[in-house]
Amino acid sequence: MVRPTQEMTQRELEVMHAFWQHGQMTATQAREALAESGVDRAYPTVANLIRVLVDKGYLEAINEERPFVYQALHSFEDVSKNFVGELVDRVFRGSREQLIVHLFGQRQTLSKKERSLLESILEEQE
Repeated sequence: MVRPTQEMTQRELEVMHAFWQHGQMTATQAREALAESGVDRAYPTVANLIRVLVDKGYLEAINEERPFVYQALHSFEDVSKNFVGELVDRVFRGSREQLIVHLFGQRQTLSKKERSLLESILEEQE
């Protein structure tokens, strides 16, 4: 499981989503991808966020000359699994049951799609 050196901020997570969606990119391309998704950040801000994500071990530069091209070191699945695990451990003291109660207690009804997905997950567990 991915163990980040530090927690990821919301802005860093926005940048990671761009890399997970588009793959390898330069800082300019990442800024454009963010803008297309409705997140408008200045180039220096995006470049700084990328540097921080490299330092934290989430991104890496794959070339040695400018413009640098970066790629994600960990998949969305691995990072999201880690985030959810941390949430369960820290907020619910390790209780997945409490997480489930909290999630479904917030909404009175599930959509047909949500119900079907939940049923298929439960069937796989049997």
